Amino acid sequence: MKSFKTLIPAIILGCLVALSFTGCDVTRQAKRASNLGKCEFRIREVEHVKLAGINFDNVKSVNDLNFMDAAQVIAGLTGPVFPLTLQVNVEGHNPNNSEAGLNRIEWILFIDDIRMTDGVVEQPVIIPPMGIQTIPVQVNVDLKQVLSGKPANAMVNFCSNLAGVGKQPTRFTVKLKPTIYVAGMKITYPGYITVKTEFTAL
Repeated sequence: MKSFKTLIPAIILGCLVALSFTGCDVTRQAKRASNLGKCEFRIREVEHVKLAGINFDNVKSVNDLNFMDAAQVIAGLTGPVFPLTLQVNVEGHNPNNSEAGLNRIEWILFIDDIRMTDGVVEQPVIIPPMGIQTIPVQVNVDLKQVLSGKPANAMVNFCSNLAGVGKQPTRFTVKLKPTIYVAGMKITYPGYITVKTEFTAL
């Protein structure tokens, strides 16, 4: 797969052509695009975890669930849908002495190597010079659909581990594909980068 950095010369060339028409704004966009190629990303945290509408952020054991919460989770397990919602906070680290930026990010979420869902963060993101910017990724998925066809106990084990009360720690992975716009040109990363809990370079 080609590195995002190899696209930078083509970006700059296109910007030089457009520069005579749009001036400083294109120069700033080109610089942000160039800096993005040196940025790193990681999963900082996963928060606002809800299973069947029950908040699991502070659940450390089954004893933390009251009777009504437990009953609602059981109802979700036996019902037609079992919703999972959460927020994955992805950090972008910019080692440059000027801003880096992107316009949108396509993402795919994996939990314990199971592809859960995908989506797009549409709003632009600016990562400050020598700084870090958090990119919140909102996830909403039906576990009944995702885990369809797996053994009957797979749902219970998966939910237990996700809630932190199972025997195995939950592994989160996000794949990202950033897109930038420079002088009206759409430039998309060639493939996905895999982001875990350690910083990963483009």
